[in-house]
Amino acid sequence: MTTRTAPHRLWQNTRYLTWLVSDTSKGLAAALFGFAIPLLALIVTNDPAQAGIIGGAGMIARLLMTLAGGVLADRHRRIALMLLGSVIGIVLAGGFTLLALGDALTFGSLLVIDVLLAARSGLFDVAGESAIKEIVPDEAMGRAQAANQGRDAALQLAGGPLGGLLLGVGGWLVGVAMTLCHAIAALTAWVLGRQARRAGVVDEGAAQDDSAAPAARKPNAWAELREGFRWLFSRPDLRGVLLITTIINLGFNAAITTVIYALQQEGYPAFVIGTLSASIGAVMLVGAACAPMLVPRIRAGVLTIAGLAVVAGGAVALSTVGEPWAIALVLGASVLLLPSLNAAMLGYFMVATPSALLGRANSAAGVLAMGAMPLAPLVAGFGLAWIGREGTLLICAALCLVSVILAVGNRALRALPVESGWATHAEQFESA
Repeated sequence: MTTRTAPHRLWQNTRYLTWLVSDTSKGLAAALFGFAIPLLALIVTNDPAQAGIIGGAGMIARLLMTLAGGVLADRHRRIALMLLGSVIGIVLAGGFTLLALGDALTFGSLLVIDVLLAARSGLFDVAGESAIKEIVPDEAMGRAQAANQGRDAALQLAGGPLGGLLLGVGGWLVGVAMTLCHAIAALTAWVLGRQARRAGVVDEGAAQDDSAAPAARKPNAWAELREGFRWLFSRPDLRGVLLITTIINLGFNAAITTVIYALQQEGYPAFVIGTLSASIGAVMLVGAACAPMLVPRIRAGVLTIAGLAVVAGGAVALSTVGEPWAIALVLGASVLLLPSLNAAMLGYFMVATPSALLGRANSAAGVLAMGAMPLAPLVAGFGLAWIGREGTLLICAALCLVSVILAVGNRALRALPVESGWATHAEQFESA
């Protein structure tokens, strides 16, 4: 007699819902600051190149700290790191609020606060991303990632207009909203820890948690970090995607940044520019609603290639339009398949990666995939200054098209199966 286990009901998983509130609050704070910082930099400096330097420095800080964050996430209790990161976020957001109230926002102060907030994200966000592995079972991971994509779309939808409204009153109000978001994230992270203790679940620190590490073994961050990279590069099912992701991230984000900088320089108000983020969020919300239907039915490799092709087409189209409404339509259409693409790739990654390595593997993948991202604001800022809007957007479109060509030619990517086959597909590479 065969017994069929009932499917995991994600929305009855109290710990997942608590984690989602904490991660969403932190994400809204990041969305608000991510929208406000380039506009504030342009307002303060009136120089796209200087604004690009601020954005690039923040991205470099995040990438470097993400490496350390991966080691921390595998050494220590991940929920405790979520709480600590949110508390530090409260302090930094409060400091930004005071600077804005004191009319002390300059190129230098914006550079420092952007680097500090980005470093905080790098150090602690990996722990939150990795904690979900112990909260949601493998058979529900695809649905969880699809839900997370819907959440991200909602943040994108709300972040731009809300950030524009708050910035219209003053930068200090953006800081107040960020402080409140980090406070909610801290409170819910604390509740998540209590829920784990009540259920008798060990807080998600991997094998190198202080309490589990052998006394004779001294921690070696470099060796642990290399282990994460070594494991990632040993997996042919994962390593081939990294270069492709790096190129598409650089090309499309540089295109979006170019458009934002150009509109600000043309005199459009912050709220109008915020509608671009809203258009992206609105379409991604639709795409996220479709993701739970697409991920179980269409191969992850096919979804990825299709999503990249749509993004590349949008980047090409951006160079032909100039009005905000037309730009909003193009950007919206470009991201329609991104939630399904992300749900498939992130879901498979979570299923394939052992919990003890998840923090370091997560940070290694993030750094490799986002390694060129600090160049995006620099490409946008210096591109606008040197060759203008259309020329810069054509360069961005060319990068996106290169990523599509590489994806089509990648056999390992094309072989990634539908959600039900992830665990079996990943097992064949475990001894590699």
